[in-house]
Amino acid sequence: MRVLGIDPGLTRCGVGVVEGRPGAPLSLVAVGVVRTPADDDIGSRLVAIEAGIEHWLDEVKPDSVAVERVFAQHNTRTVMGTAQASAVAIVCAARRGLPVALHTPSEVKAAITGSGTADKKQIGAMVTRLLRLSATPKPADAADALALAICHVWRSGAQNRMAEALARARAGKGAGR
Repeated sequence: MRVLGIDPGLTRCGVGVVEGRPGAPLSLVAVGVVRTPADDDIGSRLVAIEAGIEHWLDEVKPDSVAVERVFAQHNTRTVMGTAQASAVAIVCAARRGLPVALHTPSEVKAAITGSGTADKKQIGAMVTRLLRLSATPKPADAADALALAICHVWRSGAQNRMAEALARARAGKGAGR
């Protein structure tokens, strides 16, 4: 499975791609950041993010996309920008028919480090170790995007089995009607 992880943001939108399957070593495919100037208007920034994500989708051809779920922050302006960038990422993937998964920051932290309260340094260190890299991806948004992709690969096996079981259960109930 090839997963494009997206850590949404208006100024820096982290993107990272990993390949692998649950229980097996993962491989880094690509990592980077889509950047927009802070002084550009919101429309121009969202169009630039869309173009950047579309470019990544064209280049890496993922099987699915994992996006960080926006959570409430004290800074409303920051959360709004993050939500807007997140929506752009979701639309880009959906337009191509790619499955999109949303993972909370604490879910990703717990999956990668074992603690839902891990800091950015701990995330970066574990991403570096898990992907057998010589250095931590910079900036932190890039490492966070890889962490999202890793989390999704690891959790997708269980999620897929649950979805299949639910579908079988629903089919069984419908057959008796």
